[in-house]
Amino acid sequence: MPVLLFIHRWIGVALAVFMVGWLSSGLVIANSGSIALTRAAQLAHLPSLAPQPGWLSAEAAVAAIAASRENFTRGASVADARLVRLGDAPAWIVENSRGDRLAVSAVDGALVDISPTLAEQIARKWLLAEKSAAGLAYLDTADSVVGVRNAELLKPFHRFAALDDAGTIIVVSAKSGDVVQAATRFERGLYYAGAWLHLFRPLDLLNAGEFRRTALTYAGGFAFIGALTGVIVGLVKWRPGFFGRPTYSQGRTQPYREKWLKYHFWAGLIGGVFAALWAGSGFLSTNPGQIFSPATASPAELALYYGAGRQSEGAPLPAVSEKIVELRWSRLGDAAVVTAYDRDGTRHALAGASAIDDGALISAAARLAGSTAIAAHEPLADYDSYYVAGHGQGAAERPLPALRVDLADAGHTSLYIDPADGRLLLKLDDSRRKFRWLYSAVHHWDFGWFRDFHLARRSGS
Repeated sequence: MPVLLFIHRWIGVALAVFMVGWLSSGLVIANSGSIALTRAAQLAHLPSLAPQPGWLSAEAAVAAIAASRENFTRGASVADARLVRLGDAPAWIVENSRGDRLAVSAVDGALVDISPTLAEQIARKWLLAEKSAAGLAYLDTADSVVGVRNAELLKPFHRFAALDDAGTIIVVSAKSGDVVQAATRFERGLYYAGAWLHLFRPLDLLNAGEFRRTALTYAGGFAFIGALTGVIVGLVKWRPGFFGRPTYSQGRTQPYREKWLKYHFWAGLIGGVFAALWAGSGFLSTNPGQIFSPATASPAELALYYGAGRQSEGAPLPAVSEKIVELRWSRLGDAAVVTAYDRDGTRHALAGASAIDDGALISAAARLAGSTAIAAHEPLADYDSYYVAGHGQGAAERPLPALRVDLADAGHTSLYIDPADGRLLLKLDDSRRKFRWLYSAVHHWDFGWFRDFHLARRSGS
């Protein structure tokens, strides 16, 4: 007991201020969300597409890339391309199974250099969609911008300051031409007070970003130990009198008479349980020792899933209404489909195939599974306990309906597939199911009734 008290006291002293800051920054995240733009926000600000006769098909754009950038297609499949306007010019944004992106002109098939000049045009279109007449000033081109998801695949970034009262900064990816961030001064302040501190981003400024995950792991582990020892001390001293066992004098269930010490006992015991759960789940979030399987399918698995496909010239681009801002070409094996999106994020079926048939979806799952058999498949009209929107993934990233394909392997792997375009949305096995409950459910409270509660929604944003 003396050793336990010593560990609890001194680890508690060392971690008390840290835990206050860490939990406070977590609450800022929970109530402010992320400054990274969602796909829904990006679609809402795109200019009308208005395809013209003679524009290249997605297949032609992919062929142009294969001819000029062999490394882009070597060892990787191309299964996704988006036709948008970059500034005023139409371009296909082509992505391979490694996540690499290239922009190709839909007019002549030339690679598009997303220079600061073109990025400024894109940023001005964003402001126009915001109905803002603010001017725009180029800041810099940087490899690192705080608060951007998938930064390694999208860098470098062109940054522009909108000359408005809110201090808005717009960030454009030089790889894809996407506006990946448009945050006001206040929103950036919330990010720095929240995620920047909570995730130890200051280490990036010290050129120690590669140690950030390790630092988070150790901090979470020490915080968990400190909270857990406090809970154990409290439980040892607690005498509730169950089953006729003795209590303290005058029927007290704890040893203290002073109000402050009584408060410390109960607040420490009850709050310590929550602190231990949050710290422990935060410790697990870094996947220490790789005890959980990877969160996403590997590039090799994606290449198998999407398959090689047959080379074709592609059909002419369909005529679409004025409200359409993006055409998305998706390929799965030999099947291909083009889907139109408007600013509301609504998908519109076009003439011809409007979805990939179930046979092609099951065949793709079988390619990924290899020698493992398909155990079952089931259409989903609603989210389940594992396939849910949240954590920066909205309805665009987690669409419904979906198809779940279960594999007959030892890990009971499930594949969640978008039947509209064949995208592999989620790969889940028993290890990731445990992670979902041990980390996500405990840390974000994104289950059951809490999923619809304000705190769970914000912490999942």
